[in-house]
Amino acid sequence: MAELSTETVHASCVAIGGRAVLIEGASCAGKSDLALRLIDRGAMLVADDYTICTRRDRVLCAAPPTTIAGKIEVRGVGIVEMSYESDVTVALHIAIDAAPPRFPEGFGTRRVAGVDIPSLTLPALEASAPLKVEYALARAIAG
Repeated sequence: MAELSTETVHASCVAIGGRAVLIEGASCAGKSDLALRLIDRGAMLVADDYTICTRRDRVLCAAPPTTIAGKIEVRGVGIVEMSYESDVTVALHIAIDAAPPRFPEGFGTRRVAGVDIPSLTLPALEASAPLKVEYALARAIAG
């Protein structure tokens, strides 16, 4: 059976330094909140809540669905429009969990559209979560 070349993931996505970070978790887990805090630190919105991931050769690219492109839910405020990026190479997957391992043994992997990407479990709502994502991305890129 052939693997998918395109997959829609229930994840928000931001671009940091030209690399996409997928932020996946259950509804109300803090995906949009973490994305918004990363945007406040200089990241660019790719997609909020759902991200279209497309495999091109061995590279996974992220883009927003056209219906929600440039929109992010800001809880308590509503839907906010902002600039966004599309077709950004995915470098990291964040799995949201309120109680992740304290000392993970390196990255796990998350397979999306037939591409394995480094994955790390983090709590989205901790004050330090945006910094942790940035440190994890730097490690994932360094290999």
